[in-house]
Amino acid sequence: MSISIVLVQPEIPGNTGSVGRTCVALDMELILIHPLGFEITDTRVKRAGLDYWPHVRLTEYASWDAFIEARAPRPDQLFLFEEFGARSFYDPDYPDDAMLVFGKETTGIPKPIVERHADRLVKLPMRSEVIRSLNLANTVTAAAYQALRGKI
Repeated sequence: MSISIVLVQPEIPGNTGSVGRTCVALDMELILIHPLGFEITDTRVKRAGLDYWPHVRLTEYASWDAFIEARAPRPDQLFLFEEFGARSFYDPDYPDDAMLVFGKETTGIPKPIVERHADRLVKLPMRSEVIRSLNLANTVTAAAYQALRGKI
């Protein structure tokens, strides 16, 4: 069992490719929730993922509800990353089968999903007030390493 990275409706193929590369490096599953803002066969996905893309453990779901129905995650498995989360991503103890959830680059995780899982929101702290958000691929990498802290 390993940690999974869940991207909800990602829009930028290069970010998804980079996240896939991180997943391979850390032996994590990549879960994509449709609709995507690109085709998974897009060369930009593969360019960012380099020759590692064939090694990505990729699972796709047509919607968030399809993901929830198929995977039935426990509440303590889900960690939704949003800039307005009440807890720092440093605070939780991540289980070995955690699911780290990230939203689309422009609008984040859809509001209905956030509302259903409001108690599972975490954020990466930012010191500067002029930055609204971080790049998705960078955020995923930071979160993935934090979730693995003490496990590798």
